[in-house]
Amino acid sequence: MDVMPQQDPESGRPAEPSPQDPYVMPAEGATAVPPPPPTLRTTLRRAAFGAVAAGVLLAGALVAVEDGEGDGPREPGPVERAEAATTAGSPASLSDLTALIGDRQKWVETHPEDAPSLATLGTAYVEWARRSADTAYYARAEETLKRSLEARAGERGNGEAWVGLAALANARHDFLAAKRWGETVKKQQPKAWSVYPVLIDAYTGLGDQKAATAATERFGELRKGVPALARTAELYRGQGWREDALATAREAADRATQPAEKAEALHRLGELAWERGEPEEAVAQFDAALRTDAGHHASLAGRARALVALERTDEALAAYQSALEKLPRPEYALELGELYESLGLDGDARTQYAGLREMAAGAKRAGVDESLLLARFEADHGDPDEAVELLRGQWRKQHRSAAVADALGWALHRAGKSEEGLEYAEQAVGTGVRNASYAYHLGMIQRELEDYGPARRNLEQAVRTNPAFSPLAAPLARQALEALGEPPPGGPGDMQPPPPPAPEPKPEPKPKPKLEAERETEREAERETKPEAPAAPSKSPAPAPAPSKEAAAGSAAPAEGGASKSP
Repeated sequence: MDVMPQQDPESGRPAEPSPQDPYVMPAEGATAVPPPPPTLRTTLRRAAFGAVAAGVLLAGALVAVEDGEGDGPREPGPVERAEAATTAGSPASLSDLTALIGDRQKWVETHPEDAPSLATLGTAYVEWARRSADTAYYARAEETLKRSLEARAGERGNGEAWVGLAALANARHDFLAAKRWGETVKKQQPKAWSVYPVLIDAYTGLGDQKAATAATERFGELRKGVPALARTAELYRGQGWREDALATAREAADRATQPAEKAEALHRLGELAWERGEPEEAVAQFDAALRTDAGHHASLAGRARALVALERTDEALAAYQSALEKLPRPEYALELGELYESLGLDGDARTQYAGLREMAAGAKRAGVDESLLLARFEADHGDPDEAVELLRGQWRKQHRSAAVADALGWALHRAGKSEEGLEYAEQAVGTGVRNASYAYHLGMIQRELEDYGPARRNLEQAVRTNPAFSPLAAPLARQALEALGEPPPGGPGDMQPPPPPAPEPKPEPKPKPKLEAERETEREAERETKPEAPAAPSKSPAPAPAPSKEAAAGSAAPAEGGASKSP
């Protein structure tokens, strides 16, 4: 199947994209082309020329008039709308993206050395693959971006091709490669705003919150408006600043004007409502996103998730099936499989799990690393030891986001290594992100290690944050809380529930003579409680009893004789 319907160009020759052309969300692995070594040469003149050319094209598209229609501006066509969206750093609708790809395909057939057009086409392939879940387009994107670099090296002003390769690496979950490509562009063109979104995605995938924050702030300085607000809302969301994330996301939705941009903003509001445990609000936001842009298929899956929480199961099943048909992402197959399993439909669950494996295998052939998702599946439904190995590989690649830390901690716990898993689970929750699954995993690990107070606190946090965060795990969290019981009245919330009786204090070893002395003390105490006995004779000398007459007479004689002998 060819890329998209081939369409005649709506404008004569597409303008050369500026080095600040938009790209797509990060991808994981454009490692076939090694990142170039940093160079001190700058390309400001070429960048300025490209920016002016793109601006002229956009302005012309917006003010051009149809022949015979007077002075009123004509409605921009799909290619022009896509160019305008990418120039602003916003998503284009799928239909407009299709038109842009067809336009660029036709152009490069007759202009194979047009490096900027090739870079635009390659980056559009990345976006199409990401938005349609057709990973086969990643290979086309890589080939096209390499052709662009062959026509003009990045050091000679083709920074947009490097940004495209960074986006491709992010989409393939090769965050180190994306970081290298992005930082190369940033070093040469620090004011090129288009490089910062790919850097934000790369830093986030690597778990480098400090760098992601700095890149988000710099992007906001260079590119104000809805794109900057959207990125800032995501930053706040990842740090657990719910109120700030919500306020910023609402502002982005209010200021969005184009359907695809508006739908993306409404989808973000739906995700935030879901994470807060407000499924009715989430359904309303996802429905609004779909009314705004029927091609925003990710909102179908978000809507299904919220419908499960509202116990509208039949509607949820239909929404998941529709999402998988239009956007076959393996994570949706996992969610649907777990919903079937919670309903006791084990055969249907196994079908979805088999589909998940097939999708992940196809993604792997396209260079996409789905280790994180596969590990999450294996930890709960397959081989936990295999999950541990997959995630240790991610950790060695420096993929140390909160998502990877949480998954590794849980996989270790499921593999019987709860003490080791505790460290990773604590790291995930310690990032500040308000994720009910992370709190649940940490609480269950702490319960296994008999650390009951923190276990209760984290399990309560999970069900309080989002009572229906998972059709399988949420009921288990409530059961675990019931088993832990309530803390004693008036005691701190993290006291151990029904603790075993405290062991008696172990007496210090005492020498034997001391034991004998204690017995003597007891005997004396007993004697004091008995009736008073006659007084014992005094120890002072008492007068001798009077002698008998015979004895007195006998004793007197010698005394007298003795007296006569005294001098």
